[in-house]
Amino acid sequence: MTMQATTPTRTKLADTTPLVGVLLTSLEALAAAGKADAACRLAGKACAELRHSDPAAWQRFNVFLHRMIKHVS
Repeated sequence: MTMQATTPTRTKLADTTPLVGVLLTSLEALAAAGKADAACRLAGKACAELRHSDPAAWQRFNVFLHRMIKHVS
């Protein structure tokens, strides 16, 4: 019998709740409206809340922050 080792992969969108997608879409719209600072602050708060309780959602907000940081003044 052979066992395959499992390795962590990138978080799939399906691994998070639909609400996370709605919130991220809202943050994208906020940033597109010229409020990237506010969007990043809110995403940072979400990251802090989700880091231990929902790692998949945390990762999606973290990716958003890394993508948006270049738009913050």
